[in-house]
Amino acid sequence: MSVLPLVFTSGWASGINAYAVVLLLGLLGATGVGDDVPAALQRPDVLIVAGLLFLCEAVADKVPYVDSVWDAVHTVIRPVSGAVVAALLAGHDGSLPQLAAGAVGGSTALLSHLVKAGTRIAVNTSPEPASNIVLSVVEDLGVAGIIVFAVFHPLAAALIAAALLVAGVTVVIFLWSRIRRYLRGRRQRRAAKRQPAVVPGAAPPG
Repeated sequence: MSVLPLVFTSGWASGINAYAVVLLLGLLGATGVGDDVPAALQRPDVLIVAGLLFLCEAVADKVPYVDSVWDAVHTVIRPVSGAVVAALLAGHDGSLPQLAAGAVGGSTALLSHLVKAGTRIAVNTSPEPASNIVLSVVEDLGVAGIIVFAVFHPLAAALIAAALLVAGVTVVIFLWSRIRRYLRGRRQRRAAKRQPAVVPGAAPPG
């Protein structure tokens, strides 16, 4: 269970940017910085694919509304990636600790993904693109920083990830009413536009 803090942190980070987690852990392991990184994450083909997908996400994640579509597509990918990375970190193929680690990593990734997706919906209610870019850069730097920190100080990193997760859930709950009001207002405006125009002096329809 000593690997549990790193499992939790990697799960949290995978929910935000799964490709960055795989790429960073793989590079840290391949360069000898991280001794506990599984060999499967250090393979050159894994690093190349993770790097290319990370570049795709780095672009899509900064474009308003495109980021929400990207998040929707990754509703399954991020939790699965978090579970796989967690299981690899736990080792012992097919053992109960490995299954438990996969469950922790996957569920944590799913929760942090929902926080990210909900936050992006709220940000997309603003017409300007700067907030999307700033938020995306902060997320990328945060994932990179906490993954590197977790390799050296897994327990402290897990506590930080837990605090960020709780804060994120709180923010989404706080913003949810704004999101619902925005969506309701948009539906009302669309309904008003679909109403037939009334010409003065004309007989009402029907």
